[in-house]
Amino acid sequence: MTTDRALLAEAVALRQNGQVDELVGLCRRYPDDARLHLQCAWAHDKLGLEREAVPFYKRALSLGLEDDDLRNALLGLGSTYRTLGEYDQAAETLARGVETFPDDRGMAVFHAMALYNHGEAKKACETLLTLLLETTADPAILGYREAIETYAADLDRVWE
Repeated sequence: MTTDRALLAEAVALRQNGQVDELVGLCRRYPDDARLHLQCAWAHDKLGLEREAVPFYKRALSLGLEDDDLRNALLGLGSTYRTLGEYDQAAETLARGVETFPDDRGMAVFHAMALYNHGEAKKACETLLTLLLETTADPAILGYREAIETYAADLDRVWE
């Protein structure tokens, strides 16, 4: 179902005003509207109600989202799982986000955080070092580009 512009505008306003109960009511009236469920998930997250946000993210994703909505739902759900200590789900959700949106550096950063929490500190650090090299203009860092690339590829390597 495609969200009517006026209905989506109403949902956005409710989210921005913290009117979660009213937004949940909209989701009940339009249970097959993915974008409304995404707005509801964000509203819960904004109020620190992460556990309550999860079902809305999952419903939005199951109904089908595209483009920025899909990107935002994957990042939001993955980040929410991470804050709840559900590291397996966080890493899996954010890995899907990175696979679907390989050029989204924000997604990659959140994925690296989830990898760290998941016990994959080496992969997380490698990801962050690579992102740093891709995005920085700092000559003090770029002067060591080759070394950082080498170390990022295998942080445990010892040269003797």
